[in-house]
Amino acid sequence: MAPFDAQDSDLRQMIGRFRILIIGRRNAGKTTILHKVCNTTDDPEIYGTKGDKIDVNDVKATITRGIHKIEQAMVFKSSPGFIFHDSCGFEDGSEAEFEETKKFISEGVHARKLEERIHAIWYCIPMNEWNRTFQKSEEKFFLECDTGDVPVIVVFTKFAKLRSAAKRKIKEQLEGLSEEERSRRITERVKKLFKETGVLDKLSDSKNRTRPKSYVSLEDMTDPNSNCDPLLESTVYTLDDKELRLCLVSTQQSNLELCIKCAVG
Repeated sequence: MAPFDAQDSDLRQMIGRFRILIIGRRNAGKTTILHKVCNTTDDPEIYGTKGDKIDVNDVKATITRGIHKIEQAMVFKSSPGFIFHDSCGFEDGSEAEFEETKKFISEGVHARKLEERIHAIWYCIPMNEWNRTFQKSEEKFFLECDTGDVPVIVVFTKFAKLRSAAKRKIKEQLEGLSEEERSRRITERVKKLFKETGVLDKLSDSKNRTRPKSYVSLEDMTDPNSNCDPLLESTVYTLDDKELRLCLVSTQQSNLELCIKCAVG
């Protein structure tokens, strides 16, 4: 296999930039994920459907008023090879807003030109409300949206909150135990709480039009040392198209190990 930099120009000409739709409720941690993936804290540049640059302040103002345009593309200067689209949480939105999201996804997954397609979908489900993981917004998306062959990766964000909840529930049982045993019991309780949410059963329901191709849990993305390497790696291996895999690997800049794996794989 040739080095990634030798193939990059050909991939860019064929695919353009790697396009990701990130979906989830408000405060699900979507912005933090994008910042981690692109290794930046800066706001992205926003572009309209015709490639016209839009003032970021104007975008923030419309979101504050409850208006959001999913077709607007976000590009971070630190990672110009990515194009992101954000479906602002439609859990409290109108039916019209959800229909617009469905339409955008359908057009994006069935676009004839590869560079115009959505290449991957990240659906974020926050675990800080672990007893309310699968709400109406998730139900509608997985039951009704047509994602075609585009991989959907479910990202369980704020997973550290579930660990904190598990620790509280068995606080008395942990007294006097070794650190290793405490950790083992907390991990067991985390698994139990997660199973009790029933979220995996709901996501894999045979009635769903869309089912996740992969699952990733992210602990605490506010930790300066945290990263999204598991999400990037999971996304790479859910892509059936070899060129798309290479495009994503060459686009992401934070996971050198992933580049090496794909180079020798």
